Amino acid sequence: MKRILPVIVFSQFFCTSLWFAGNAVMSDMAKQLQLEPSYLAYLTSAVQLGFITGTLVFAILSIADRFSPVRVFFICALIAAFINALACLSGTGAATILILRYSTGFFLAGIYPVGMKIASDHYPQGLGKALGFLVGALVLGTSFPHLLKSLMGALPWRYVILSTSALAALGGCAMVLLVPDGAARKPTRALNPAAFIQSFGNRQFRAAAFGYFGHMWELYAFWAFVPVMLTTYNARFIAADLNVPLLSFLIIGAGALACAASGIISKYKGVKNVAVLALTISCTCCLVSPLFLFAGSAGAMIGFLLVWSTAAIADSPLFSTLVAQNADQQLKGTALTIVNCIGFAITIISIQLIAALRTAENARYIYMLLAIGPVWGLMALINGRNTNKG
Repeated sequence: MKRILPVIVFSQFFCTSLWFAGNAVMSDMAKQLQLEPSYLAYLTSAVQLGFITGTLVFAILSIADRFSPVRVFFICALIAAFINALACLSGTGAATILILRYSTGFFLAGIYPVGMKIASDHYPQGLGKALGFLVGALVLGTSFPHLLKSLMGALPWRYVILSTSALAALGGCAMVLLVPDGAARKPTRALNPAAFIQSFGNRQFRAAAFGYFGHMWELYAFWAFVPVMLTTYNARFIAADLNVPLLSFLIIGAGALACAASGIISKYKGVKNVAVLALTISCTCCLVSPLFLFAGSAGAMIGFLLVWSTAAIADSPLFSTLVAQNADQQLKGTALTIVNCIGFAITIISIQLIAALRTAENARYIYMLLAIGPVWGLMALINGRNTNKG
């Protein structure tokens, strides 16, 4: 049915708005709770750590393969929305917010990879295109809280949190009411705690997974520090007065178009070829970033960040496609989940590394470290023997 993909995409968009909800209101939250600037890295890493824990549990228990993925998505969306909203309770402190962000991340494990599993069950052919739109929805969902913050600038930060919770609940309901389980679904009934390890015995799967890991080293660290880059520019060039929330939304959200485009192009140019091109461009952006960050021209910096953002995410649906195509079809949901688990574990390392090493003196050069990921991903793709199906 024609409605299936649009519903999956919009449900994913609504639900993943929970991801960076805390980051979008971090400045207001920090003022109210008297927090240090380093709290941003902890806030982001708390969600990532929760997601890692959740994906590990979901993979070990093979949740997405043993049970209806649509129902798993629905239940996790409602729970995550509820937990996210708890941050608005009066008297909530910094430690409690970290726990809530961790718990939200845990149940996002039943949303993002499970959404990809649902899409792959409905669109076994042309999966790259379907996942291009789906990952594009993740990008918009991730950036959307920054737009809400820009639109609700005069309102308390809790309005942003509550809005994302309402959207997530709506997305979960839309999924369970309008999307059936896909015809290509091959459920497994037996619980095999070691099942997720089996996929890594496949060389093609392993190469795709390691390419994805390199991509993840760069992506979320870049997303987490986009507002920091813009805020730093404002501090150095006071007359610029950049609208940080709105620009953060536009820069991160621009990647949604790149995901859709890369998914479509991959049908004609090959999944691996397009992924190599995207990784090459994002690697170049990492290395030349000192030439554009805080160099004096706000237009040049914003234009550069837009290019970097689109290149950094364009390969994400392609790696997910390669992973899904090369996994054991009865363990496809588990394979996607465990690859997400490891990938997001890597994001914590890169985010914390940048946060720990970043100073006022090296702020212009520190993001060159993100090139480690694309180089790693390129080596995996070039040396591996991935399938080139789209």
